[in-house]
Amino acid sequence: MKVLMINGSPRAAGNTYVALHEMETVFAQEGIETEILHIGNQAIRGCIGCGACAQKGKCVFEDLVNETAPKFEACDGLVVGSPVYYASANATLVAFLTRLFYSSHFDKTMKVGASVVAARRGGLSATFDELNKFFTISGMPVASGQYWNSIHGRAPGEAKQDAEGLQGMRTLARNMSFLMKSIALGKEAYGLPEREPFERTNFIR
Repeated sequence: MKVLMINGSPRAAGNTYVALHEMETVFAQEGIETEILHIGNQAIRGCIGCGACAQKGKCVFEDLVNETAPKFEACDGLVVGSPVYYASANATLVAFLTRLFYSSHFDKTMKVGASVVAARRGGLSATFDELNKFFTISGMPVASGQYWNSIHGRAPGEAKQDAEGLQGMRTLARNMSFLMKSIALGKEAYGLPEREPFERTNFIR
C-alpha cells in the first residue's frame, strides 16, 4: 500500500513537514510506503475553468499537477498538509489541489484522505475544513485522529514541542492505516459501492 503526502508549505522542513514526518514514521511501522511531495514553493497557477481536461485527460498547463496525477491514481491514501494563512490554506496548495482533483478523471472512490494543518495560534479548524472538502466531493473516506488534525508552532521546527499535536498525527496515521487496510479487504470481498448515474441539476430552472 502507498500513501501520497503533499507538503503545501513554502518551507520544505517547516512545521507542516514535522506533522507529515510524524505520520510517515507510523506508516513505515505499518508496512505502508510513503512519498512526500513538496509543492508549497512551486509556481502553480489556478484553474481557469476551460474544461479542456475533459478531452485531453489532463490539465492544459504542463506542470507538477500533471506529474502528480498518476501518483494520485496509484496511491491508496492521500495526506494533504498546509500552514494556515488568514484562516485558510496556502493559496499555492489550493490552486494545486483544485486542478489536480478537477483534471484527473479516474475514480477516487474509497481512496482514504486526511488533512493536517499547522499554525502559530488560530485558523486551524477553518483550514482543516477547507482541505477536507476536496475528499468529500470525490467519494473519499476521511480519516480522523483524536482531535482536529492540527499542530502548533511558529518558527520552523517549533511544532516538535507540541506533544499533543504530535500524538494526534501518530493516531491519525494509525487510524488511516487501519482504514486503508480494511477498505482493501472490503474491496476483495464486496467490491466497490454501486454508483448511480450522476444527476447534475442547477438551482436556476
